[in-house]
Amino acid sequence: MMETKIETYFFKDDGLIPNSKYPLILYKNAFNEKGTKAGTWLEEHFRQNNWTNSWRNGVFTYHHYHSISHEVLGIYDGSATLLLGGESGQKLKISAGDIIVIPAGVGHKNLESSSDFKVLGAYPNGMDYDILRGKPEERKQADKNIASVPFPDSDPFLGKNEGLREIWKKIK
Repeated sequence: MMETKIETYFFKDDGLIPNSKYPLILYKNAFNEKGTKAGTWLEEHFRQNNWTNSWRNGVFTYHHYHSISHEVLGIYDGSATLLLGGESGQKLKISAGDIIVIPAGVGHKNLESSSDFKVLGAYPNGMDYDILRGKPEERKQADKNIASVPFPDSDPFLGKNEGLREIWKKIK
């Protein structure tokens, strides 16, 4: 097994995309399995850490963010380049085996992906999610929503005492 590398990325409010005081967390090479078996493993692993309401598909090709929940993405096949944090954000190359924890408010967009790119997404405590696109008329309510999103009980990958529980707690 390859060693998992933990990377964090902070994004500032760009006027359209609010982003977050919490950093996005990338678990690079979190797991080895690929394909359908990996999707099933991710769904079960996230469920064990109480991140549910899962879906499988890709990442939208337009900037969007969620104001009522944090989100985890597990990449179980292929690769993609995502633009995170809005138009002035950062491009990240992700591939099968990576897990990304996206705080509420952090913009994300798929710039390009391989034809076999597959993602499983989930939310803490099975929370619902919204899809906001950075329109000015969304912002006032989005800011209120983001401020009221509960701190997760566990990290979707590392569980109750590690990962975002340690990294975000320092900022809380």
